[in-house]
Amino acid sequence: YAMLLSLIFLIVLVAAVVGFVFRHEIKTNFESNLNLALKDYNVTADRHSEAVDTIQRTLHCCGVQNYSDWERTEYFSQRGIPRSCCKNQNDCSEEDLKDPNKAKLKVFVDGCFFLVTSTMESKMSVVAGISFGIACFQLIGIMLSCCLSRYITNNQYEMV
Repeated sequence: YAMLLSLIFLIVLVAAVVGFVFRHEIKTNFESNLNLALKDYNVTADRHSEAVDTIQRTLHCCGVQNYSDWERTEYFSQRGIPRSCCKNQNDCSEEDLKDPNKAKLKVFVDGCFFLVTSTMESKMSVVAGISFGIACFQLIGIMLSCCLSRYITNNQYEMV
């Protein structure tokens, strides 16, 4: 049992170290995937388009760096900036969303990449605290199982 807990503890420790070391690559990968999701937005109406809409509505942001990222997409040439960027859904017409100058007043101007990464970084302390707490319980379990194993081995010769 102690060996199993030790193995799980090491796996969690390695995962935490790898996540910390490669955090910049994770950011770069997220940014490129977000750019790709914008480029392919609503072409097939898939999960990626829904994810972009959810991120934009939830975090009150638009595009990767800012709302003008949408101008380089095929979706913009057809329908303008998506409605998920609108500050007020009732005050957003399709004509406003097709004109970048009018859209600037109607949509969120901040980009989603910075907001998502800053939100993730702010929550990392909570994740680290929970992970540390779980690791402490695992270490206590390892010590107690070793003590139990030694107790069982020492008392084995006393039984008749």
